[in-house]
Amino acid sequence: MSQKHAFYAQSGGVTAVINASACAVIETARRYPDKIGKVYAGHNGILGALREELIDTSFESDETIGALLRTPGGAFGSCRYKLKSFEESEAEYRRLIDVFKAHNIGYFFYNGGNDSMDTAWKVSQLSEKMGYPITCIGVPKTIDNDLAATDNCPGFGSAAKYLAVSTKEASHDIASMCDTSTKVFVMEVMGRHAGWLAAATGLAARQSGDAPHVIVFPELPLDRKKFLAKVQETVNNEGYCVIVASEGAKYDDGDFISASTTVVDSFGHQQLGGVAPALCNLIKQELGYKYHYAVADYLQRSARHIASRVDVEQAYAVGKAAVELAVTGHNAVMPAIVRESDMPYRWAIKEVPLEQVANFERKMPLEFISPDGFNITRTCREYLEPLIEGEEYPAYLNGLPRFARLRKVFVDKKIETSFTGDIES
Repeated sequence: MSQKHAFYAQSGGVTAVINASACAVIETARRYPDKIGKVYAGHNGILGALREELIDTSFESDETIGALLRTPGGAFGSCRYKLKSFEESEAEYRRLIDVFKAHNIGYFFYNGGNDSMDTAWKVSQLSEKMGYPITCIGVPKTIDNDLAATDNCPGFGSAAKYLAVSTKEASHDIASMCDTSTKVFVMEVMGRHAGWLAAATGLAARQSGDAPHVIVFPELPLDRKKFLAKVQETVNNEGYCVIVASEGAKYDDGDFISASTTVVDSFGHQQLGGVAPALCNLIKQELGYKYHYAVADYLQRSARHIASRVDVEQAYAVGKAAVELAVTGHNAVMPAIVRESDMPYRWAIKEVPLEQVANFERKMPLEFISPDGFNITRTCREYLEPLIEGEEYPAYLNGLPRFARLRKVFVDKKIETSFTGDIES
């Protein structure tokens, strides 16, 4: 392929290290000027292509791009926008190809999760049929750790580290005050169907009696009586009880412990949230204990100050590998992480076809959950521990971290029509 430009986009919920992948894509692309001209970044993800809002990263200095390695959030903007099937929305795909063609874009790097890998795969297939072939490479990320065909997902390790540290720190607070104050503390973490993040808090418990004492996983239905008995037993033995609950947890009747009945996201999922207060109310009603709760929410996915060094390294590695795969002729693939050993921890990168990743969801194996259903097993601990290893601190100024500030220079538009959700004629 003669020199063409590249399009890079960030998708879905961001992570503490997604910009490390962006840094890698841009830095690596700059090493192949004979293959890749400029790297255009989509403003607000794939919408940047549909709206023809392309950020020309060549206006960003090497120093600024390098600073992305230690900057949280999505530097170019992300979005939750799922392309429908070609049959349902042919106009959207034609719009993408028109924009790519107008700007001489021959490479598409999509940094996201399950739905993003599906989009990249569809574009790789349809662009060929539509007469303008695009090299499409998926760049994995998600704090949910639920992508198929990879040992773990960039973004997860840092969120896991933050949650494990927060659980450990909060437990010392509760233990200090439990005699005369709070007996129960509940922390709500993300995870609709996969309990990886909830499981990661189990790393805080190093010996018997350590918090968290109860983990509520989405993989297992919650029996109210069994749950309350475990809380009571823990308070009796330890004087207090620390609980971590996944937002996607359900009761044994199949209902989410807490979910909106009217609000859905762009993918048609019920909006989750409120598990912590729901469980606290149950405990107050049935056991009478004073409680406090916390909702980790965006904090767990943006805590760059305590990112895992392993996670940062892997996020950069998949971005670098994505470009190297593209310039060597690979298409419709994703660089995946392969675990070569636990002790010492060693990993490598391999390519996997996007169709093996797209729309598959990897839940946590049941052998990672303790027999009583409320904690993690040794096998789970051995899997998780290497992923939170090491620190990769950002630079600080006046006591606060310094993050990259982009110029965000936009490319001139070349297409007369605009995109507003439906393609205008």
